[in-house]
This record gives sequence, structure tokens and C-alpha cells, in this order.
Amino acid sequence: MNWLNSWASFVKVVEAGSMAAAARRLDCTRAQVSKQVGELEQAFGVRLLERTTRRLSLTPSGEVFYQHALRALEAVESTELAVRNLGDVPRGVLRISAPLTFGRIYVAPLLPRIAARYPHMQCELVLTDQLVDLAEGKIDLALRITKLPPEDAVARKLVFLQRVLCAAPAYLAGHGEPRLPADLVEHPCFDYSLNGGGPSEWILTDRQGEESTVRVSGSFQINNIDCIQQAVLDGHGIGILPTYLCAPELARGSLQVVLGDYEPRNSFGQHLYACYTPSRVRLPRVRVFLDELELLLSPAPPWERPV
Repeated sequence: MNWLNSWASFVKVVEAGSMAAAARRLDCTRAQVSKQVGELEQAFGVRLLERTTRRLSLTPSGEVFYQHALRALEAVESTELAVRNLGDVPRGVLRISAPLTFGRIYVAPLLPRIAARYPHMQCELVLTDQLVDLAEGKIDLALRITKLPPEDAVARKLVFLQRVLCAAPAYLAGHGEPRLPADLVEHPCFDYSLNGGGPSEWILTDRQGEESTVRVSGSFQINNIDCIQQAVLDGHGIGILPTYLCAPELARGSLQVVLGDYEPRNSFGQHLYACYTPSRVRLPRVRVFLDELELLLSPAPPWERPV
């Protein structure tokens, strides 16, 4: 019996909920999976699964074996990674997670260049604003805009991300420009934070470090920063936007900074981090991607460079 394959098959059965579903994930037949589980039960001399016509469930012995098998397979994967790390040629699939808008603008264009330079390497980019579990998502490297990088991962600070208050010049011409944070209550305001349809609190810090808190609201809210920028461009109100997105519109004059002496505070954090598990630190494919990011963001990020 190939114990490694049998243990992996058992874990997949538990995760998938049935032998048929596990067989589909493993690209084999249900009979093969059933045979491997049966051999495991015979080798241990205990029943690991309770089988009914409707579902499978773990026996007490199966629960214990599942937990140990899971850890053992993770250890085997880490060992394989450590051995492969000794090679210098980037190869295999690099799986990256990145925030939707930042990844679309700045990360996606890097991939063709990396693929052309390293023919033994493939890249997969997962664009999402949700926090992806590095292990469960099989993510080699996650880019996160956060205050608190995960404690169980290596976190490398990449760049400061500034946010500004913006509005379209036509909107300001028709509705007046706020001169103080308190003036914002007279304007429709938009940012990424959704608050169940109620008012939001914006915290603005002036150049002396003094904070002002303003309760703002708008007739609609959207949980996508691209759409928020479009709403502001269309003259629907004032928005908080990251400069990595709005810098071209500011340069063209289609957007204008409002309350430029104040910096908006947010709950997400103001730095972009590269996060990866310790087992990925020395992977050549991770190293070359980090090198590309360094070239992109140094000595200044592209949205801060003169046009």
C-alpha cells in the first residue's frame, strides 16, 4: 500500500464529503478511493468512516487519524518545498493574491513579463479584497493593505499608500468647496467602508496631528473602489480615494483634491505588505516576483512619478 496516497485520499474524502467527490478532485475512480480507505482500515484494524446511503461521517478513530494525517501531509509538502527551494531556476506555479483594484492596475501587467523571462514558471493571480488564507488557498504570496499583517506569516512592508479626498471640479463649482472637515456634512460622501446604510465617521488629521471626526453620508454606497471613483468623477459627491488609483485623474484635472491639509484615516491600514509563509521564503519563483515588485515600487511608486 502506498501510504502517502492513501492518507491523501482519506483526507480528501473527509474534506469533500463523499468518495465520489474525492475521486473527482483526485482525478481517479471512486473504486480506487474506496480501495485505499479500505486498506487503511484494514491496516489499522479499526473503522475510520461510518457509511450510510446518504453521507459519510468520521468515527472517533477516524477523527484522530484525520487530524494526524492532515499534519503529516502538511509536513511532507513543506519538506518537498524545502528541497525544491535549493534549486536556483524559478519553476512551477506562483499563486499570488492581491487586492482587486491594486492588482488589476499594477500586478497583472507584471505577469506577462515574468512569464516571458522565466519559461519554467507559471503565474496565477487571485484578485480579491477578501483576506485569503495562505495555506487553504495555496497562496505563495499575498499582497495585503493592512494594519496588522498575519502573525504566522513573513510580512514585508512594500510601500505607503496615501489616500486623499477628491471631487470633480464641476461638482465643486455647483455645490461649493468644503473649507473645514465640518463642511462635509453638507455633501454626499463616499468611501470603501460600508456601514449598513447609515452614516459613516470620517476621521481627518491635519498637519499638526489634530483629529476631526465628521459623520458623513451619501444616497448610495458601493464596496468597490473603482466604482466609487467613477461616482466621484460623475459628479455625485466627495470621495476618499487612494492615490494609486486617482493620481492620473488628478494630473488630468478631472478630479481635484479637497481639504488638502487633512489626511483621512482608515481602518484598513496605509501600507502594502507582501505576506508569505516561512516555507515559501526561499522559493526562487517568490524571489523573482518580489524583485519585480521592488523594480515597480522603487525608488518611488509609479503613481508618484512625474508624468
